Amino acid sequence: MLRTQLTAAAALSLAAGGAFAAAHETPLSGTLTIFSDMSNPAPRAVMEGMAQRFDEMHPDLDVELTVIDREAYKTQIRNFLTANPPDVANWYAANRMAPYVDAGLFEDVSDLWAEPEIADNLASTKGAMTIDGKQWGVPYTYYQWGVYYREDIYNELGLSEPATWDEFKANCQAILDSGKKCFTIGSKFLWTAAGWFDYLNMRTNGYDFHMALTQGEVEWTDDRVRQTFANWRELIDMGAYIDNHQSYSWQEALPFMVNGEAAAYLMGNFAVAPLREAGLGDDQLDFYQFPAINPEVELAEDAPTDTFHIPSGAENKEAARAFLRFVVSAENQTTINSGGALGQLPVNAQSSVDDDEMLNQGFEMLSSNSPGGIAQFFDRDAPAEMASVAMEGFQEFMVFPDNLEDILQRLEQARQRIY
Repeated sequence: MLRTQLTAAAALSLAAGGAFAAAHETPLSGTLTIFSDMSNPAPRAVMEGMAQRFDEMHPDLDVELTVIDREAYKTQIRNFLTANPPDVANWYAANRMAPYVDAGLFEDVSDLWAEPEIADNLASTKGAMTIDGKQWGVPYTYYQWGVYYREDIYNELGLSEPATWDEFKANCQAILDSGKKCFTIGSKFLWTAAGWFDYLNMRTNGYDFHMALTQGEVEWTDDRVRQTFANWRELIDMGAYIDNHQSYSWQEALPFMVNGEAAAYLMGNFAVAPLREAGLGDDQLDFYQFPAINPEVELAEDAPTDTFHIPSGAENKEAARAFLRFVVSAENQTTINSGGALGQLPVNAQSSVDDDEMLNQGFEMLSSNSPGGIAQFFDRDAPAEMASVAMEGFQEFMVFPDNLEDILQRLEQARQRIY
């Protein structure tokens, strides 16, 4: 029987059960405790629905779900993993899980990743779940980043989606010549500039180099990093970005695209809903994958990934492993990422996606066209202190590109101190 304990707000009604066939038929018994930070209404309903369906699949198992406010969860996770661990816990991929892996608080689940159902269908996310050659959890949802653009403006100017850096810059010049800006951005909150750095660095130097840089293994004064900034400066010197972007939040930068003053936005898929709500129709809005810069590196993407883990101190690890298999199954992935549920992308390549143009393009890109790997975004891949210093530098560079040498020296000093 499912027992739901809510520590954040009153319970919402459980999502409809639905009968799912168990992937592994070993009878499960005892209690499965799950701690989740899915406290916002839609994710909470998804979490409760998953727990309910898994409970119904296993009559001899009692599923106990505790939902904790998301911000409170961040401060409590280390304490409960150490003192009174559940059997399953939500968290995030890549560097965000590293402290708990390093402290021995997360279970090695490489055995799950050796099973064909997971190995074959979740291949694009494996890197984000891997530390020291082992996997420490499973993803349950992610969303794409890329270039959202005004299709009507591109058509009016006779432009096509660029596949190369030269095409990207040529498009930008044509847009500038028409009196518009190539890109809107609001860098008041620094993470938006980090999205540009992620893509330019991964396209210039590749995923492995980008991960080594965020993990402190590469000097910020390295010539390969300088090349990333040299590529970025080409756009800055062209005047590609809206003026005074450091004064705007990411939401405050949306009207430049809606009003046609800027032709595109490098952003996550969460920008689509407000763009549509502001009046852009599907005949005006489209999406493309950030183009290749260095043809010798494979294309990698930013796709922030939410995850499930088994604490090393869990009592019912057999049931926990079965739950992780259930979470990533094609059927469950289709259910939780569709309709009024999460509205994001399933991590299983065999799942189906909502009939939404942007989600379909993102799913194809992340499932089939991102052989270079999946990054989590700079402020998840780098430690918090390094991310803060670096993102200040990225914004400063966009406004004062002549300050690059000072910025790189500052970032290198921070790297030596932090790591």
